[in-house]
Amino acid sequence: MRRREVLKLLGAAAACGIAPYDVASAAGGEDIYAIGKFGSARLLHMTDTHAQLNPVHFREPSVNLGIGSMQGRPPHLVGKAFLDHFGIKPGTRQAHAFTCLDFAKQAREYGRLGGFAHLKTLIDRLRAEAGSGRSLLVDGGDLVQGSGVADATGGAALIEAANLLGIEALTGHWEFTYGEDRLLELIKSFKGEFLAQNVFLTEEAAFNDKPALDSASGRVFKPATVKEVGGYRIGVIGQAMPYVPIAHPKRFTPDWTFGIRDAEMQKLVDGLRQKEKADAVILLSHNGMDVDLKLASRVTGIDVILGGHTHDAVPQPVSVANAGGKTLVTNAGSSGKFLAVVDLELGKGAVKDVRYRLLPVYADLLKADPDMQALIDRAGKPHAAAYSEKLAVSDALLYRRGNFNGTMDQLICDALRHELDAELALSPGFRWGNTMLPGEAITMEDVLSETAITYPQVYVTEMTGAQIKAVMEDICDNLFNPDPYFQQGGDMVRIGGMDYSCAPGETVGKRISDLTLDNGKPLEPDKSYKVAGWASVNPQTGKPVTEVFANYLRAQKTAQPKKLNRVVLKGVDGNPGIAG
Repeated sequence: MRRREVLKLLGAAAACGIAPYDVASAAGGEDIYAIGKFGSARLLHMTDTHAQLNPVHFREPSVNLGIGSMQGRPPHLVGKAFLDHFGIKPGTRQAHAFTCLDFAKQAREYGRLGGFAHLKTLIDRLRAEAGSGRSLLVDGGDLVQGSGVADATGGAALIEAANLLGIEALTGHWEFTYGEDRLLELIKSFKGEFLAQNVFLTEEAAFNDKPALDSASGRVFKPATVKEVGGYRIGVIGQAMPYVPIAHPKRFTPDWTFGIRDAEMQKLVDGLRQKEKADAVILLSHNGMDVDLKLASRVTGIDVILGGHTHDAVPQPVSVANAGGKTLVTNAGSSGKFLAVVDLELGKGAVKDVRYRLLPVYADLLKADPDMQALIDRAGKPHAAAYSEKLAVSDALLYRRGNFNGTMDQLICDALRHELDAELALSPGFRWGNTMLPGEAITMEDVLSETAITYPQVYVTEMTGAQIKAVMEDICDNLFNPDPYFQQGGDMVRIGGMDYSCAPGETVGKRISDLTLDNGKPLEPDKSYKVAGWASVNPQTGKPVTEVFANYLRAQKTAQPKKLNRVVLKGVDGNPGIAG
């Protein structure tokens, strides 16, 4: 960036009340946020923050397998293969943000990422750089769930933060787990637009005249909007997570039905192009990247898909050819770690050029916005004493994200087995949940970042070995089904108390084998076992998992898994979705 451009940018920032900050000095001479101005309109995209108002450590996966045609393609690249594919130098800030390599060492060197106060500083800078009326900020969902403050305020604190950020469009996933009535209340207080083209009334709800945006079609929410940006018309379609009533308790959304609904989407795209005269059409998606890649090949007329749900941080768009030309597919990570910048050079009715950047949000490089920090402090103040309780000290790197067992969920499984006196434990393969470095104190707030959901009750049940295997096969098929439209997101269920083998490339019913208990005995199909778990889609009456986990940590003092249960992978040699 030339000196004149720098001075102009600082002048614009000062006019907006943004204090200049020496990012270059903090980053060792390179201002990683000096991306320059380009094009007619700037889209800013964040997604899957999971209510992390403060900066976090979040380790990217060491296992993210692509099977069949998806092998070796983004997003199924990890570690060195990821760096090589995208031309990122090892040991750098970029390498740390995007991979699991040397995570603890690099985390101590570069610090935490994200935080809404730091995001706001970056967003304001990028808006000022684009110029007045030339930018649009959108959020891909999973905004209001995943922290203690979100849980305590029923999502309200996050909507307040979203309004201060200036988010103009939002779609959803975990938002729906607050239930229909609460979600509608949150939407009323949201200053932007909640978009979801794929949510309709059920037949029974329509018959009973339940509320909907359009009673004739049964469409519950506004499907799309048109925004004037930089003198051009940009159509934005919202796509909520398609499998909400399957992945979560149906009782939260009894009147609504979901789905991918690409036929309805095609009609929307055509309408935006022909009737609304949109110069660009953007899909704000919570499908997951593999689903978006398939959808991009089937639906024509979408210029860019701004994707979320699978938490894949992909620094370059994937171009997908279709009958109408091509669509760029992106995915912007999670936990507030990244902000995507899509600069569009527009002409009447067409996108002439695109420049894309996925910027890591390093807290030490971005001064906290004082207004947002005041909001965060105010929201957390009533709960500060409880959330700051130090429960234990981490004696290992505790992380969740990855296709198979992570150390944090292994620790949760240890807690379930110990506190509920169970032989086996199941912990859901959620992709959210912060990372703890060795030697860090684990607080109640940290525990809530792993467990804060609206159906947290633990349970104990009897299951036969055959039933356990069947459950594992079903979840594994969801993860590795060769057709992305049958993938619901999330990772493999975590198992405490048992090792097993997995062949991801096999067909359903043939992927899971060699199930062996910690005592060395094989899991017997006809024998019953006492199994503990949490986050059941069926109503439960047990204690919240947060309480069970916290009690276990208090007693342990130091926290590390008793044993990391092994998953032996078969048929994946050389797959670049495995690091090391």
